[in-house]
Amino acid sequence: MENMNLDFSIAQLGKNNILSSLTRFDFTPEDERILYHDDIAEIKTFLEAGIDPPGFEAAGPREKIYFNSTNLKCGIVTCGGLCPGINDVIRAIVMSLYYHYNVKDVIGFQYGYEGIRFAEKYPPIQLTPQYVSHIHDMGGTILGSSRGNQEASLMVDALVRLNIGILFTIGGDGTLRGAHAIAEEVNNRGLNISVIGIPKTIDNDISFIQTTFGFDTAVSEARRATHTAHIEAIGVRNGIGLVKLMGRDSGFIAAYTTLADKDVNYCLVPENPFDLNKFLSILKQRIENRGHAVVVVAEGAGQHLLDDNKAKDASGNVRYGDIGLFLKDEINNYFKMNNTEISLKYIDPSYMIRSLSANARDSALCLMFAHCAVHAGMAGKTDMVVGYWKNRFTHVPIPFAASLRKKIDLSGFLWQSVLAATGQPNL
Repeated sequence: MENMNLDFSIAQLGKNNILSSLTRFDFTPEDERILYHDDIAEIKTFLEAGIDPPGFEAAGPREKIYFNSTNLKCGIVTCGGLCPGINDVIRAIVMSLYYHYNVKDVIGFQYGYEGIRFAEKYPPIQLTPQYVSHIHDMGGTILGSSRGNQEASLMVDALVRLNIGILFTIGGDGTLRGAHAIAEEVNNRGLNISVIGIPKTIDNDISFIQTTFGFDTAVSEARRATHTAHIEAIGVRNGIGLVKLMGRDSGFIAAYTTLADKDVNYCLVPENPFDLNKFLSILKQRIENRGHAVVVVAEGAGQHLLDDNKAKDASGNVRYGDIGLFLKDEINNYFKMNNTEISLKYIDPSYMIRSLSANARDSALCLMFAHCAVHAGMAGKTDMVVGYWKNRFTHVPIPFAASLRKKIDLSGFLWQSVLAATGQPNL
């Protein structure tokens, strides 16, 4: 049966023999689990089969830890595209290591995994509470970032030279795959290096993780763009506002922005390939009947309509065509052919959104992700990423999180809510 054999066991470097120095903390029992399923019928199926329902290891501080903080050195690396909250995570990791566990030696690798492999070329930055005290007010990452694979053996060589005990990797699925390769190489060599991931994806598309930091900020700012598009559309005769939002393979930002704004009339996402002629025909009907329209399109939507370009970026992702500019031209040409004058305003706020500092909710989420990552690392966990599931923080094996991208379920409540809010037909 599907999901019967889900094993979320977390790798452990060794036995925890050191009593934690933490005070004023409620320690998380090692056997505490967060159920993967939340439907009683599914859970009963497992129980009737005599099988424990699958569950994630609960995140949080352990009463006994693996690492002695006296001589422990930790490293932090940020990879991939920018996302609101990265600096919040860096700051919270440093502060937690320093003040919770008395770890004084923390370095930041510059420019992603490239900075680990070429640490001599890009000297790591010594991170102290004073150095990171105000970085949460800034967008981006103070460590810099990069894309592309680096050979795991060479990165592990660098970690050994630098005497790193815990490596914190902040990034998306590509970063997680790199972290898993590092963890495997460490394990093959029998080294005591913990590899802990913190999920960074503005698209909220990492599997087995309900919410990632930066997503809430992205939706809040995207809503400003769609509101602007609506004001532009209703201010002229036959106005159309077209907004392209982030979302390569998953349309969560577009979907939640649509629900938040309520003035969006059409939401196009990668999970639901649409018929261009049908869309243009329906858009024309809308303009004839209402005189204005707002269209939101995720960057990965409608790629089947564009030239089949198989070029890839440094991370191995296929370079997508620009669906926003494509739709802009197609809409203008369609209405021109039908002798209908329109005023189309095209808005692409992508880079403005991803370089923002985190909003209040995301900033709090960043801190909790970071604290859970530090607790996991100190407890000797490895090859795992901190997750968030049913409002609880969890430990997720990296191979699960990086297995495939999370997508909108077109038969689920989220997408049905989008259809109900917009009134758009099946395209």
